[in-house]
Amino acid sequence: MSLPGGGGSVEAEGSPAPTLPHGPQGPGRAGQPSFQDMWKELAPIGRHAESGGYRRYAWTGADADCRVWFREQAEARGLGYEVDRNGNQWAWLGDPLGDDAVVTGSHLDSVPDGGAFDGPLGVVSSFAALDELHRRGVEFTRPFAITNFGDEEGARFGLACVGSRLAAGQLTVEKAHQLRDGDGITLPQAMEAAGYDPGAIGPDPERLARIGAFVELHVEQGRSLDLTGDPVGIASAIWPHGRWRFDFRGEANHAGTTRLVDRRDPMLTYAETVLAARREAELTGALATFGKIAVEPNGVNAIPSLVRGWLDSRAADQDTLDAVVTGIERAAREHAERAGIDLDVVRESFTPVVEFQHALRDELGKILTGRGGDAGRAVPVLGTGAGHDAGILSASVPTAMLFVRNPTGISHSPAEYAAEDDCTAGVIALADVLEGLACS
Repeated sequence: MSLPGGGGSVEAEGSPAPTLPHGPQGPGRAGQPSFQDMWKELAPIGRHAESGGYRRYAWTGADADCRVWFREQAEARGLGYEVDRNGNQWAWLGDPLGDDAVVTGSHLDSVPDGGAFDGPLGVVSSFAALDELHRRGVEFTRPFAITNFGDEEGARFGLACVGSRLAAGQLTVEKAHQLRDGDGITLPQAMEAAGYDPGAIGPDPERLARIGAFVELHVEQGRSLDLTGDPVGIASAIWPHGRWRFDFRGEANHAGTTRLVDRRDPMLTYAETVLAARREAELTGALATFGKIAVEPNGVNAIPSLVRGWLDSRAADQDTLDAVVTGIERAAREHAERAGIDLDVVRESFTPVVEFQHALRDELGKILTGRGGDAGRAVPVLGTGAGHDAGILSASVPTAMLFVRNPTGISHSPAEYAAEDDCTAGVIALADVLEGLACS
């Protein structure tokens, strides 16, 4: 199998037709696209010619094309297709109104210039796993669905997991309507322009109550599996994490005439805060990143009046996260006071620690331990600092996650990568899990 992203992986565009080994990716029932067919069709959508990364932002043309792709995969397999009130896509085998459904899937949107695997690997693998189960001739005893959750990355409106947050009631309709992109377009305006009804968004407890288990497969966004030598792992928990906006307000002035001692330059205070974030993260063992910045008036020869920076911080536990963010804000305020800069700090999003349901997690471990040549080898269980739709849904639905090895640990980058054999192992593992949950 060839997948976009690096040596030994499939190229997205302009590459030879990928060749897959016999097995789960090969042709299934007539008319069903194989893994390589699906990947080849999806790979060019939203890919930026210069960066090689993906720009699949919510409710844009690239997002619409991804949604068409998802619907085509559902229809090729004779699955029932629907879009819920929050724009999330569903492909159903069995009664969508039945109880105790088993659901799998992920997302198709991306961060700016993101990689090919984050999200899409889970969706493509879900369809491939279903094809594998059909090849095995198993019969489903519970309703089954594959889903594509909308706006998971939050690249356009600044809030991650919008589709799943709305469904789970963790994002109010009022706050959703206030979300704006960099051009001032609101979420409702974007949805309406894409042909969806923004007046319908809101909690979907009836739908979630019919789900007995949700399993999300995802490329690992770190190197834990590479270090243990395992192709597939099971998630234990998602670290608590959040996003904070720091607004540094100074005084705009001429860069060529204003003496250094007369300046109220918020860029300096922002720079000091970035360095403070690194120090606090190192001291606490947490993660802290200023990865986005907006400057006004944003002129080369102008001292800024406003520097707005967004902090992303994550830690293994809540106390550590609180400590690192408090330390960063304290340092920022001290630097701001000395420089005569006004500072506002706003927490824009927050997700507490997510401990995946132990019973479901343990069931996955039992299913995946002792398979074939891996008999007796326990599947590693690992935590992650990355947020996922599965983490949002965990408060309402029993959820679990599978990770596929990423030998570089690189994510949110065109260099994101997973090897052919590991992707195959991920499909087989997901099929085994779904067979154990939905076919017995």
